[in-house]
Amino acid sequence: MTFGESISTCFSKYAAFEGRASRSEFWWWFLFTCLASAATGIVSEMLSGLFSLAILLPSLAVGARRLHDTDRSAWYLLLWFIPLIGWIILVVWAIQEAKEPNRF
Repeated sequence: MTFGESISTCFSKYAAFEGRASRSEFWWWFLFTCLASAATGIVSEMLSGLFSLAILLPSLAVGARRLHDTDRSAWYLLLWFIPLIGWIILVVWAIQEAKEPNRF
């Protein structure tokens, strides 16, 4: 999946928490959000906050779909609230290849 395809897929599945997301879709989306957040932060702090709010739901959705691709429940996204340890666990899981067969 290319950079553009990933962004359009994530916006078209704005609040779709079912299904699966490939590694490329997740990481291209992550790159887009980092670059766009940096760019909007340079322009205006308020614009950066609005952008972050606008992409919150699709970011959660693509994270949930990525966890589904590794055969894990989306509830594991709550590990994000555990500083450092939870973040490392989620990054490691996001790096892993898809598991087949998969219950999602």
